[in-house]
Amino acid sequence: MPTSSATINGTLTPGRTDNPRPVQVMAVASGKGGVGKTNISVNLAVAMSAGGKGVLLLDADLGLANVDVLLGLKPQLNLSHVLNEKHGLEEIILLGPAGVGIVPSSSGVARMANLSPLEHAGLIRAFSDLNFELDVLVIDIAAGVSHDVISFALAAQQLIVVACDEPTSITDAYALIKVLNRDYGLTRFNLITNMVDSPKEGRGLYLKLVKVCDRYLDVTLRYMGSVPYDPFLRKSVQRQKAVVEAYPNSPSSRAFNELAAVVGNWPLPQGMRGHLEFFVERLMGSGSGIEEETL
Repeated sequence: MPTSSATINGTLTPGRTDNPRPVQVMAVASGKGGVGKTNISVNLAVAMSAGGKGVLLLDADLGLANVDVLLGLKPQLNLSHVLNEKHGLEEIILLGPAGVGIVPSSSGVARMANLSPLEHAGLIRAFSDLNFELDVLVIDIAAGVSHDVISFALAAQQLIVVACDEPTSITDAYALIKVLNRDYGLTRFNLITNMVDSPKEGRGLYLKLVKVCDRYLDVTLRYMGSVPYDPFLRKSVQRQKAVVEAYPNSPSSRAFNELAAVVGNWPLPQGMRGHLEFFVERLMGSGSGIEEETL
């Protein structure tokens, strides 16, 4: 069966076959900034990659990207170059810790935060055409409920909401879930509680949120687990390294490995939506107003 190949920073990686394996695609979101969403995206991706999965991490905070900063990477190219059609997606991918592929976005570029529906569809189509095998695609989307957030949330098979035990975080997490449920019909969500003092506190936060969701919304909110407040996590940020790499025996590293195991137990997607081609298909059904002929 014929295969093709892609190069990540000079490293040859296996190409997709004519019958590509299913890809688990998850978007990591939060109602507000400052809750550790990007740290969770990075460390979850690294933990899964270290466990033997083929993982690609997309920095989809299109105007204020910082995955590369967290990992001490210095990309020469980013998603803005793909949108300008000067470079292909595979040309901008960086090789991160534990073999994670990193798709960097731009920071401080206003246009990236205000893409037209056609540009956004073109960006998602670029992922559908990606030419090497993956097991997991992790999408670190921006905080809030912007058009980009909605589009990526609807395109993903699994949506992970990150919240911490602060009134504004809980309120905004609920607001994000409400918008995606009432306005866009999303009914299944996953929750990670972050910076908690104990597993009991993390589950208590989940119970607060699930209580209000059950009362006012028709959704299923699944609890994935919690990440403890951990000084080693702060140290890893200062060192610009993933904590699961820099301090593998720390409390937060153990938590990320447990979360990676939770994801590993999720059922694999089936059919067309099990491959990266599902991005465009789902965007077409999201009410974006883009006709297929224009792509």
